[in-house]
Amino acid sequence: MTGMTDAQPSRAELTARLDAMEAETRHYLDASRDSGEAVELDQTRQGRLSRMDALQAQAMSRAARQRANQTLTRIAGTRKRLDSDTFGLCTDCDEPIAAPRLKHDPTVLRCLDCASATE
Repeated sequence: MTGMTDAQPSRAELTARLDAMEAETRHYLDASRDSGEAVELDQTRQGRLSRMDALQAQAMSRAARQRANQTLTRIAGTRKRLDSDTFGLCTDCDEPIAAPRLKHDPTVLRCLDCASATE
């Protein structure tokens, strides 16, 4: 963690935050497991608009689950990078990422300026 300054969060703080993020994400994935099931197309049981609402909710749930899986991938990548010399440095400009930003989300790869520029 050579790239981190004194103001940066400690390894223990980062690991605790990653653990909390992972637990929260896994809990969401467990709780939403059934939300992507097929929507029944029987018009005698539900109307066309209700079915359209159900299809939209299903699509939104799938997208949210996909984002949650991407979060787990980012967490795993961050755990691997935690011991590297470049952890805590922006991947675009090599400047240190602000401590509050890392404390909030240790998986970020860019400083605020570079992240804003890419959006």
